[in-house]
Amino acid sequence: MMTGPPNPVSPNTAPPYVPGHDLLAAKNIAVTAAAGTGIGAAVARRCLEEGARVVVSDHHERRLEQTRAALADEFGADRVHAVVCDVTREDHVQALIDGTADRLGSLDVLINNAGLGGTASVLDMTDDQWLRVLDVTLNGTFRCTRAALRRMRDQGTGGAIVNNASVVGWRAQEGQAHYAAAKAGVMALTRCCALDAAPYRVRVNAVAPSLAMHPFLAKVTTDELLAELTAREAFGRAAEPWEVANAMVFLASDYASYLTGEVLSVSSQHA
Repeated sequence: MMTGPPNPVSPNTAPPYVPGHDLLAAKNIAVTAAAGTGIGAAVARRCLEEGARVVVSDHHERRLEQTRAALADEFGADRVHAVVCDVTREDHVQALIDGTADRLGSLDVLINNAGLGGTASVLDMTDDQWLRVLDVTLNGTFRCTRAALRRMRDQGTGGAIVNNASVVGWRAQEGQAHYAAAKAGVMALTRCCALDAAPYRVRVNAVAPSLAMHPFLAKVTTDELLAELTAREAFGRAAEPWEVANAMVFLASDYASYLTGEVLSVSSQHA
């Protein structure tokens, strides 16, 4: 007896959480800006769920230790380590890369998640505001990528680097000149770096999320702007941080073995 089509699921309802499938089994991974509740924390968790061992890093020492402890309780202390890292400092960056390889035996994947935003008109923006966003978001990605590539080259076993860009690297948004310029730079760095890294069997790719909702974003963004950004999404909702993390896991995994220099849009924005 035909009962007709099933009731459609509302597109603004988040889908069920996807369980791990060991896509990153036996891989050793470092994640920057992994403390807190955003994409970095989500991708660290996803990597662990996919079988990896992970070094989480952040410049905020207390939050970082809380993150490490919580993940270690769930996944085992031997699979989760922490290294404090301010990506604007070369000594911190080198300590993260060396610390990951020394503790875990190798560095197979680096996920560059550290970034800094803000809202200011170019007419009012100071040099300090511009330079701070560029130094964390673009220069920090460069520093970490350079250090990781040198380590991966010397290991001789290949690897993967996944950068966190943003759709504002492609699309204009008022008050975001510094952030958009930095993220567009991350995209260009990804493409060029992929060619430098290819002889060493290291892949370099990026994701470009549109809107991923988490408590910190809600704190620093007005309700009006969040409503406007949400209205642009075809699904009528922001992404869950773990949905962005899923795309990062794919790029880090061997399923993406023939992708390099690509920027993968993780967005439901209308075309």
